[in-house]
Amino acid sequence: MAHYKPAAKKRRLASALKSNYQVPTWVIVKTRRRVVRKIRRNWRRSRMQL
Repeated sequence: MAHYKPAAKKRRLASALKSNYQVPTWVIVKTRRRVVRKIRRNWRRSRMQL
């Protein structure tokens, strides 16, 4: 990937990075497992459509 990226692409990459985090444990406990995200993306196994 290029060293210098357009701002729009950087924004999309940052959004994908933030959405890949696990839901905090205290949120799962507090909502009694109603808020659980099972879809996690791995950077090697799957490609992003950016």
